[in-house]
Amino acid sequence: MEADYVIVGAGSAGCAMAYRLSEAGASVLVIEYGGSDAGPFIQMPAALSYPMNMGLYDWGFQSEPEPHLGNRRLVCPRGKVIGGSSSINGMVYVRGHACDFDHWRDSGAAGWSYADVLPYFKRMESWHSGGHGGDAAWRGKDGPLHVTRGPRRNKLYHAFVEAGQQAGYQTTADYNGEKQEGFGPMEQTVWRGRRWSAANAYLKPALQRDNCELLRGLARRVIIENGRATGVEIERGDKVEVIRARREVVIAASSINSPKLLMLSGVGPARHLAEHGIDVVADRPGVGANLQDHLEFYFQMAASQPITLYKYWTLFWKGVIGAQWLFTKTGLGASNQFESAAFIRSRAGVNYPDIQYHFLPMAVRYDGQAAAEGHGFQAHVGPMRSQSRGTVTLNSTEPQDKPQIRFNYMSQESDWKDFRTCIRLTREIFGQEAFKPYVRHAIQPAATLQSDDELDGFIREHAESAYHPCGTCRMGAADDPMAVVDPQARVIGVDGLRVADSSIFPRITNGNLNAPSIMVGEKVSDHLLGRGMLPPAGETPWMHPDWQTKQR
Repeated sequence: MEADYVIVGAGSAGCAMAYRLSEAGASVLVIEYGGSDAGPFIQMPAALSYPMNMGLYDWGFQSEPEPHLGNRRLVCPRGKVIGGSSSINGMVYVRGHACDFDHWRDSGAAGWSYADVLPYFKRMESWHSGGHGGDAAWRGKDGPLHVTRGPRRNKLYHAFVEAGQQAGYQTTADYNGEKQEGFGPMEQTVWRGRRWSAANAYLKPALQRDNCELLRGLARRVIIENGRATGVEIERGDKVEVIRARREVVIAASSINSPKLLMLSGVGPARHLAEHGIDVVADRPGVGANLQDHLEFYFQMAASQPITLYKYWTLFWKGVIGAQWLFTKTGLGASNQFESAAFIRSRAGVNYPDIQYHFLPMAVRYDGQAAAEGHGFQAHVGPMRSQSRGTVTLNSTEPQDKPQIRFNYMSQESDWKDFRTCIRLTREIFGQEAFKPYVRHAIQPAATLQSDDELDGFIREHAESAYHPCGTCRMGAADDPMAVVDPQARVIGVDGLRVADSSIFPRITNGNLNAPSIMVGEKVSDHLLGRGMLPPAGETPWMHPDWQTKQR
């Protein structure tokens, strides 16, 4: 079997590339190990805690014991299903801040500034404000990816934004538009009541074309002959076969599996490959390095009124909501419930937001465990730009084996300082007048925890991954020894091979990573087709005029 392009991974970026390459007339084969995304657990937005905790849809990765978090092993869900992690994520849509992409450019990723990537964000979107305002000129109107806003019917969504205002922060009608900084509505990849994953938006329409095909199988390694990638060796059942690429092979297998596949193919740190008896094709020490993530905690408050979503946390109400969604695609089942958000700066002198909030009118964990207190609400909060870096390395040469994941969370003193700041600033927000009618007391962190040591103990015990791993095949200048791909996403030292997913991010972006991952797929498609880039955008993003002297 062969095609012009062979893409490994039907995730966020892989689906976008399958759509754009086949749209341009090229033949495409997409290799995906996971199965179907059909069924309510994935398609119903409110059921999001189920697929990310099901072995059927998740690779089941865990970190090695994290030395700075009490040797806890943190889970790292990655989608093992059509649509990849866009089929099991929280459906939150955040482009990232303009300064994130300018930092990419300044780190050696020429052509990836905000002006360069904004046209691709517009191309991929069909944006719907839902009557909540926003910056229409900054948004896309006819792309495959529908972006919407929840109805925000619960009073607590508005109390959160009002409390932010009362504390002296900005508001924003569209954090994906001109102004990220501030409190306002949150956006979601939900359309007509369904999860609008990369599979629904991109892959399924692409598969309607004669020149795009999906193959179920496990990619074992990239075939590299005389310095050029010519195909992919895959395992299907008990058979091993080679899928040939006439033009190029593209790895889009996630920030965990992409470096693993490169290393199994002989591209990576020479010493590490030699330890496993793998012949070195290209010595790239950056493969598997530079691993980054967002760490967060759930700031939970017990509610004094029964207005939270907790009243629906019974089998009866779950059945009612599920039935309403199945028959009408409406009601509470049709939203991820993340409907208000905020991006703020931790201190004066920080030029753009470095703290993110997801607000939820219920106290519940990602694994679906409700707080024992009953009625409550919470904000997920954490710093955006940790300086800690980790690694993904091989456990063995067996393609079925999971790699070793070491995030090295909280290994920098600045991380602890940033997290303490998050706790203190959030306490102040929840202490505002807007929340007075709704707050009973703090669930976690307890109000009695005040000193740095006490807060550090809470963080060590309760910090969780926000599930945003990235950076392990870093993009940079071709002469940068730690770069894995050049600014056209070509693997340095191998012809005909590219990587296109969140692993190529030089540095993690503000917020959730699904939107920038899809953008990477969109932009790399144009690099693959050699058709030139979309013209750079001319918009100037809002920056706080007094950022040097004021925190808010």
